Amino acid sequence: MMFRFAYPVILFLLVAVVGWLGFMLRRKPPSITHSMTSRIIHLVDHYNRFWFKIPLVLKTGCLILLVLAAARPQLYNSSREIRSSGVDIMLCLDTSGSMEAMDFKLDDQPVTRLTAVKKVVRDFIKKREMDRIGLVVFGEEAFTQSPLTLDKGLLLGLVDKMEIGMAGDSTAIGSAIAIGGKRLKELKAESRILILLTDGRNNAGQIAPDEAAEAVRALGVKIYTIGVGGRGPAPFKVKSLFGMRIVNRRVDLDEEMLQKIASIAGGKYFRAANNEELSEIYDIIDQAEKTEVKVKEFFHFRELYPYFLIPALLLLGLEIVLRTTILKVIP
Repeated sequence: MMFRFAYPVILFLLVAVVGWLGFMLRRKPPSITHSMTSRIIHLVDHYNRFWFKIPLVLKTGCLILLVLAAARPQLYNSSREIRSSGVDIMLCLDTSGSMEAMDFKLDDQPVTRLTAVKKVVRDFIKKREMDRIGLVVFGEEAFTQSPLTLDKGLLLGLVDKMEIGMAGDSTAIGSAIAIGGKRLKELKAESRILILLTDGRNNAGQIAPDEAAEAVRALGVKIYTIGVGGRGPAPFKVKSLFGMRIVNRRVDLDEEMLQKIASIAGGKYFRAANNEELSEIYDIIDQAEKTEVKVKEFFHFRELYPYFLIPALLLLGLEIVLRTTILKVIP
């Protein structure tokens, strides 16, 4: 629940109330003419003077409450109805051992390929507010980390928990495509895409990548493929007798296969050699895969002005009673 004033401009009248109060405090109090006032002034102590200010206090409180009531204080909440299903997106991310290569940078510090990928994927997920997104991780095996969901908080948490080697050290590209396609088949959407990211070649699993791509394309799914890593040997951290050291190793990226997968499934192949290129690729995909989403927003208001109006009337009534009875001023 949130709070607001429907007519906040009316609150400026509080300035007028403060000005009126200042004027009333500076005004000379009611008095009577008497030849010996110097003798009777001692009969009026400070306690009695306070009592004669009560009507002014009550009247000021009444005016403040009336202004607040006129500004229409409200508690409200909103709900949204999504009229179209948007885009269903399955992210298939490689977590094999080669993703430990440290040829990417964040804040000018070398990081593993998976660390860089996780940051870019998080940014991509946050942009796709109205789309269902799922996550498949693969290495030697491929499994669903998250089915298609609109719960971006859950999805972001699962991305953060991804670790190198969690699905094995090999690369089962065909299995990842098959599992991602199966998940996309389960729900209907105007557009369905699969984004496959890897830095290796298919060397595990029982399904060939091109056969999996053909099956997924038959379901109406478009596949974008992303090959990550620079050309040539990549630096890896390894343990030795003298502690951690950097060793350059060659990672075999099968670009030809990734291009073929994208071609079969009506998508496009991208190569990312650094973090900037990877971010640009996801931005390109984000702009290319837009579906108009109709959203109807409902607001539910609860009026609070009675909580201000009723006390204001009570203060006004009390002020009138006191001013005409025990605090009556002789004219």
